[in-house]
Amino acid sequence: MIQNGTASASLITSPKPVTLSPISERFALLAAAGRRALVCYMTAGHPDPEQSVLLLRGLERAGADIIEVGVPFSDPLADGPVIQGSSQIAIEHGMTLEKTLALIAEANVSVPIVLFSYLNPILAGGPDVLQRAKRAGVHGVLITDLPVGADPEREAWFGASGLDFVRLVAPTTPLARMAEISSHGGGFVYLISRLGVTGEQDTLSDDLPATVARLRSATNLPLCVGFGISTPAQAATVARLGDGVIVGSAIVRAAERSVDDAIALTASLRAAIDAA
Repeated sequence: MIQNGTASASLITSPKPVTLSPISERFALLAAAGRRALVCYMTAGHPDPEQSVLLLRGLERAGADIIEVGVPFSDPLADGPVIQGSSQIAIEHGMTLEKTLALIAEANVSVPIVLFSYLNPILAGGPDVLQRAKRAGVHGVLITDLPVGADPEREAWFGASGLDFVRLVAPTTPLARMAEISSHGGGFVYLISRLGVTGEQDTLSDDLPATVARLRSATNLPLCVGFGISTPAQAATVARLGDGVIVGSAIVRAAERSVDDAIALTASLRAAIDAA
């Protein structure tokens, strides 16, 4: 209704505030502070279920911004020997997808959690598994063996879950494909630093700066680099290129020695990234 040339108050609406996901909010806060994210991977149930809860909490205390929690799987083809071994140990301890969600709920950390899994365990969890994951405290999901376009219906299911659907990009991916992958993802883009399986490496790829620049031109999502990063010096180098550094195998190997060793490594990675 218009009264005296003025719109009635009942017709005046304010734009709805944009609500960021916990992962996006974390990156926004880091960017505002001029900092880079430390993304840590751990295998649920490794070195055993009880210590795994302590590790999850310890990674947060040591400065992890996001924690990827791997669901143990009997055939982890994309993983190197360290993570494969941790998955087998966790399975021997009886760790399952449901117990992984229970572990996340028990740890009750305040940093965002990404459920890291192959497709089969998620499908076996049933049609409401992503909602159960959200209730347990999961904020994102990364599926290693579901490339963009492979199963549009299943991808739409992940995309509609309310969880950030983190996508992987390989270093050999063409620019147009990088843009396509990124447009179907959320939270951040996981750039694989080199070809092959996961695992610690002595050196970083010489092509990494150019690959990061190419991906930067193809997406507005934060860009995190993983695969092979194992030392504070490597983490500092990557932090100068991307928005985040992902460390997995080195943390898993340290956890095999002790949870304290894994936490100490995480703290050293945090300090190196912040000093980069």
